[in-house]
Amino acid sequence: MMTEPDELLGYLETLGIAYDAAWHEPIFTVEEGRALKASLAGAHSKNLLLKDKAGALVLVSAEAEAGLRLNRLHKALGTKRLSFASEAVLGEVLGVTPGSVTGFALVNDAELRVRFVMERTLAEADEVNFHPLRNTGTVRVSQADFRKFVAATGHEVEVVDFAALADE
Repeated sequence: MMTEPDELLGYLETLGIAYDAAWHEPIFTVEEGRALKASLAGAHSKNLLLKDKAGALVLVSAEAEAGLRLNRLHKALGTKRLSFASEAVLGEVLGVTPGSVTGFALVNDAELRVRFVMERTLAEADEVNFHPLRNTGTVRVSQADFRKFVAATGHEVEVVDFAALADE
C-alpha cells in the first residue's frame, strides 16, 4: 500500500503522467486551502469516502466549491443512505487519514471495493488538483492523465451532476 507522496509521484512517472507538485502546511478543509488554491492553476478538489449501511464504499471527488447533498446523492447512485466512512476504513481501504482523502488514493484499493464518483464540474476541468496521499501537498495533472491514472488502478470514473441534485 502506498502511503508516501514520493511513492505516488513515482507511480505517476511510471505511467508517463506529467504533474506539478506544490508542498505546503497541512490543509484539512476547503476554507483553510482557499488562499493557496488561488495561487495554483487547475480545478481543486474536495474528497470524501462515504459508506452506506450495506457496506458499499463510494469515493466522491468534487470541485472544491461544489455543494454536496448527501441526502440526495444516494438516490442518484442507487445506494442506501450514505454517511462518512470511519478513520479505520480510510486507512484500511485507501491508506489515508482524515484530511488526506484524495482521488489518488484509488491506487491503494487493490480489491476494487470503492466506487469512484466525480462531480461534473471537476470531471470537465482541463486540469485537476488532488492531495498526494497526504494533505501537505497538492498535485496537478491534466484531466486526461487523471483518467489514465484511474484506469490504471482498475477503477472507472462515474460522473454525477451535483447541481442537478440540488435542484431536485
